Order: sequence, then structure tokens, then C-alpha cells
Amino acid sequence: MKLIFRGIVQGVGFRPAVYRSAVKLGFNGYVQNNGSNVVVVIDGDETVFINKLRSELPPLAKIDSIEMEEENRQYDGFKIIDSSSGGKGASIPNDTAICDNCKRDLFDPLNRRYLYPFTNCTDCGARFSIISDLPYDRANTSMNEYPADTLCSEEYASPLDRRFHHQTISCPACGPSYYLLDSKGNRLDKDPIKEFARRIDEGSIGVVKSWGGMHICSNLDELTHLRSWYRRSEKPFAVMMKDLGTLKNYCIPTVYEEQEITSPNRPIVLVKKKENDLTELISPGLDTIGVFLPYSAMHHILFHYLDHDALVMTSANSPGEPMVLKDEDALELGADIYLMHNRRIINRCDDSVLRMFGSHPQYLRKSRGHIPSYLNCKNGQAVALGGQENLCGAVAKDGRMYTTQYIGDGERPGVIRFLDNATRYFMKLLGSSPQIIAMDLHPAYNNRPLAKSMAEEFGAELIEVQHHWAHAASLLIDNGIEDAMVLAVDGTGYGLDGQAWGGEVLRADFSSFDRVAHLEPITLLGGEKAVYDPRRLVFSLDEMVGRSNPYFSETEAAVLRKMMPAAPTSTGFGRVLDALSCYFGICQKRTYDGEPAMKLERTLSAGTNKFNFNVKVKNNVILTSELYRDMTDSVGTPSDLSYSFVYALLDAMVDIAADNGELNGIKTIGLTGGVSYNGPISSIVKDMVESRGFRFVCHSRVPNGDGGISTGQCAIALQKLN
Repeated sequence: MKLIFRGIVQGVGFRPAVYRSAVKLGFNGYVQNNGSNVVVVIDGDETVFINKLRSELPPLAKIDSIEMEEENRQYDGFKIIDSSSGGKGASIPNDTAICDNCKRDLFDPLNRRYLYPFTNCTDCGARFSIISDLPYDRANTSMNEYPADTLCSEEYASPLDRRFHHQTISCPACGPSYYLLDSKGNRLDKDPIKEFARRIDEGSIGVVKSWGGMHICSNLDELTHLRSWYRRSEKPFAVMMKDLGTLKNYCIPTVYEEQEITSPNRPIVLVKKKENDLTELISPGLDTIGVFLPYSAMHHILFHYLDHDALVMTSANSPGEPMVLKDEDALELGADIYLMHNRRIINRCDDSVLRMFGSHPQYLRKSRGHIPSYLNCKNGQAVALGGQENLCGAVAKDGRMYTTQYIGDGERPGVIRFLDNATRYFMKLLGSSPQIIAMDLHPAYNNRPLAKSMAEEFGAELIEVQHHWAHAASLLIDNGIEDAMVLAVDGTGYGLDGQAWGGEVLRADFSSFDRVAHLEPITLLGGEKAVYDPRRLVFSLDEMVGRSNPYFSETEAAVLRKMMPAAPTSTGFGRVLDALSCYFGICQKRTYDGEPAMKLERTLSAGTNKFNFNVKVKNNVILTSELYRDMTDSVGTPSDLSYSFVYALLDAMVDIAADNGELNGIKTIGLTGGVSYNGPISSIVKDMVESRGFRFVCHSRVPNGDGGISTGQCAIALQKLN
């Protein structure tokens, strides 16, 4: 019998597990990598074999499907035979944190891999970041430059060894290595990791190369200096902790957060911080910090030598550009010391970032450890290229949709090139020739020329997808549903009327959407300037309600008033939160994306619906300005006033969604968009929806924010084909 296994079956010790199962059962035949799948031929009972294999499946392996074909040839013994190119389809496992067995090897002085920073086995290590093509063989990885020595070859050939047929096997005698550079790029003849640790302990700012890219690194005593050096005055830093015990000295993880933090994926998780001067310096104005644990052997060795138990580890890149990969580019950052290695990175991969909403992981950035991954979808071949910020691409074929790793914000040509390369990489793995390509409706987005040229290249249909419809569709496919009433709440997205949307109640499926209601438009004085200077948003609201504004002189105010009639407008919920943050003196200048709204979350978390504001709705427009007037006429704490304001807006949106859902037989109301990362807002909406007898849905596999746009676009494009 011939069995064809599909799933995560390459690079995870699947073939060795097949071999051991067959030999234990006394079956004859062979196992072979076949592109994206694994072919097994046996001369015994297939049910007995499959049950045996499932009981001994390696931890990273996953069987999605098994096909069976008759095969009557006779074989002598059981063998692992050479791979074939076979069929296409991504079956690469994610990069996975070093396992406990390899950590024991790492710190055993008698082991030949003692303190070897590339120690891994079939159960762990770099995968996606070092593979160029399928099948997953050494020749298709960046380890092809390092032939295995005699001892590694013996382990590779031994069925009883956990490195049996492990494609990236290596040791100090035959594998890649780390080296140390000074600030001018000169090699230092010292133990690289040990000396790097000493310099970091002494206060140097370093750059360290890991699996999928590089990090800027410093100890926490140097945070003030690091902020000045890196010109990041307010943006939060991610911190790598030595171990879970150390982590709990800085923050208070829930059970679900701890599960994610300690998972083999090792994402950065946003966790409620313990309030003190140090944690405030890590994430100014926020009530969470982003924390993660070591995932590579190098990280564990680094902490072995360090006196400090926590390090800033933030992506190393020039402003607006992708994370650097090459020594010469890293040296341009101007750090004091560089810990580099000579294994080529094939797929750049930033750290994943998520926060938990109850038991739901919600991805701000889905990348290392979580890519590749797929969603079931409609048949057809489609590509989508996302919006402008938090870019990633999506590629669909044969009922599966894969998204690329996190790419970045699309202002710079380097990011668009990265988007092009990453999308084409997945197209190659899947053997995809797209029939349809989707892009955002916004005429000025920098990835639109790429979408147009790709459509011309493949003779594919090109479609535009409205931004918030894409958000809604991403929520639908995330939850495996066909339609819903959706609250799509974010900062901005190009609307059908040419204005900026972002506080929308939609009735949506994959074929169409209706804009049922929206927040009242607020004037964006100076366009993008209002996004960076939220005082202008408050001025706009003050003008709408006839209230004096404290931020501008009479001369400045006169100029702004003249600008109002011709200025663009926004219905964005994020812009409303920015205005609240500014009004209450929390954040009056944006230095990074989402800062004012993000800093408001701490205040909202401390509030209650003390004021029970009522918000008026006129012609399906929720009158934000009148609610603002009621709030500014009231006396109370910023926490209670802002919470009551936000509660009233959400109550109106949910009421409209529920009424429209009843009329149209839709019993599901969902929440999507960048604002839905806000914990108090998500909790308010969930409670409101369920109290009205509707099912509430949120994200758990697709990013809530613009990282999910390509997923929604791709789902809509596939619907157009079907």
C-alpha cells in the first residue's frame, strides 16, 4: 500500500518516525520526501501502521491528510530513499525554540556540542528562516555550505539517534560559527559570545544576529542611553528574559499568557507590567510590556555568561526599512559591538508579537514561530498584497491560504521589495500561478504598482478591495463563517467616498458589504499632520460643538478654521481615541504608530461607565461631537469620563449591528481592526453583544490590524473566482 501524508511532515523528524514504526512492525517498503508531501510504501496493514505512527509522531509533526493507493511491488527491508521534487505545497515547519534535550547537550561539558550556538535536532531549531525550497533536504537550506563531518554523519545514519536524518545537523567541527566585530567592522580574536556578554554587561549597545535577522541589544540599565541613541523616545521595547522566574519579576502573566510565552513558538507577548520606574522606562505610558524567552542556543549561552537577567532585544533596522541581514548593513547602525554568524538567512523573519484576549491569542505581528501557517479557504489561485502598514502578502491555492511573514510599513522601496520577494517565495513553494490579485482601494499605496505588474505578468484579474471590508473578511475566514455584522474599528482606511473611514458598522460576507452606520466624520486639519498632532483633532471637535480650544493661539486658530472646509475627514475610531488621549493630557504628540490611543488604554482600564452618556444617531451617523460636548460638560476623573464616552459609542454601534442583524437573520457580531487590540474595548463589545443574545467573534489566527488585510483581500478574491 502507498500512503501519501500531507501536513507538517518535512524537517520535523517525520521520515525517521516512519522508519522506526515500520521496522518495529516488521514491514518492508520505503519512505520518501516528495516535494510538499511524504510518500510511504508498506507491505503490511495500513491501519496498524498509521496508528503506530501517530503514537510515535515527533512533537513538531502534524498530519493533515492521508491518501492511499494500491502498491503491490515487493521490497526487502525498509529504507529511507532520496527525495524527489514531487508536488508543490508549503509543508515547512516554523522556526522552533531549542528543545530541552538540546539544552542539556548545550550545558554538558562532556558533550561535543557544549556551548555550541547552533545545537538543534529533529525536534527544534531554525527551519523556515533557512530553507530555500522543497523538499526539506540539506541541499535546499543554507546549511548546504557546511557538509556534515564523520561524527555528525554517523548520528544522521543512526535510527536510534534523535538526530537521525536531521537535515541541519552540525557540530563545532563542521557547522557555522559566531564571530565578533567592533564598531568599525574589525574582527576581535576573543570568545565571541562570552566577550559580547561582557561588553553588554558593561553598558555597550550591541547588534546580535539570530535565526531570521538581527536584534539591537542592551542591558536595562542603559535604557535611557539606548532611547537617545536609537532615537526612540517613547516607543516600547521588547525585553528578553533569562527564564520564566525572571520574567515574573517584571510583569504578571495570566495562565494563557504564560502558555504562549513558554510555547516552542516563543513569541513576544504583551503582559501587564509591575508598575515601577524601570518597567515605565521599558514601555512609557502603557500598562503592558512585551516580553519573551530565549529561543536559540545562542540566547541561552549569552545569558549563561551575562550578569544581567534581562535584555532589550528589538529588531535591528534603519527607520522604515526591513530588518538588516548583512554585516555591512548592520555596521551602518553605529552600535558598539556586533555578534555575528556565517550562516546565511534565507527568509528574514521578525519576532512574532501577540497579546491575549482571554484565551484568544491576537497577533500584532505574525512572523517567527508562527509562519508558515495556513487557513482553509475556497478553491482557486489568488494573491493579495495588503494595505500600507503592517504589510504581509497572502497566497492561496488548492483550498489553503498562506500568509507571508511580517514585512513592515510600505513607505520605503526596500519594504516593497521584501513584500515582493516573500510573496513570490510562497508562490514558488505552492507552485502557484495566480488567477486573481487583490490590492487596497487607496490610490496612493506603494504596493499597488507591484500588484499591477504582478497581474500583468501572470495574466491575472486585478481587483481593488475596500480596507474595512478586507478587515471584515479576515474576521470571517478566521472564524470559519460566511457572514456577520462587523464593527470595523481602526485609525484609517480609504472609503468608497474618498474619505478616511475607521469607525464602521458593516454587514459583510465575502461577496459584498453594506456600510450600515459609521461614526461622525472629524476634520483632519492638515491631513496627516492631524494624525501626528492630535491637538488638531481636539480643535476640530471643539469647533463642531462651539467650545474654546486651549492649544492654539487666536492667530493659529484662525488659520485652522480657514482650513476646515477643504480638509479631509475621518470616521476613524482610532482618531477619536487619539483626541480623547490628547484632551485628557495623556499624549499630545504622536511619536510612533497608534501611540495616543495606546496610551489611553491604561486610563480606560481604570474607568467605569459612571456617566451613562446617551449618544444620538442621525441617518445612521453616530454623532461623536454631541457626545464629546456632553463629556466635556461633565465633571469627573479622566478614567470614568473616557470610559463612559467610549462605552456610549460602542453601545450605539452594537445596537445598530444587532438591529440590522435581526432584520437580516444574522446572529453573529464581530470586532476587527487595530482598535480591537484594546482590551477594555474588546471586553465592552463582547459583553454588549452577548447580552443582546448574539454570538461574539474576534480574531485568534489572523492579525486584528492591518497585518490581516491581505488575508481578507485574498478571501474576497477567491469568492470572485467561485
